[in-house]
Amino acid sequence: MADNEKNTAPVKDDDKESKKVKVKKPSIFKRLGAWLKTVWAERKKITWASWESVKSNSFVVIVITVITAAVLGLLDYLFSNAIIGLSRII
Repeated sequence: MADNEKNTAPVKDDDKESKKVKVKKPSIFKRLGAWLKTVWAERKKITWASWESVKSNSFVVIVITVITAAVLGLLDYLFSNAIIGLSRII
C-alpha cells in the first residue's frame, strides 16, 4: 500500500485541462466509405453453399416440418378427445 502512494503524484488542475484535446473525427462520408470497404472485403470471404446442398437441406427441413405437424396434430386430437371423454364422465 505504501508503494502505491509513493508512485502516484498528485495531478494539478492545469494538467487535467490540457489533456482535454478534442480529436476531430473524419467526415460521415469517409467513415461510411471505410465501412463499405470492410463490408465488401468480408463479403468476398463468404463461401456460399452449392445449389444441390441448398435443395437437399430444404427438402430435409420440409419433411421434418410435415412430420412434426402431423405428430402435433395427432397429439392434439388425442388430448382433446381425452378431455372430452373425461368431461362426459364428470
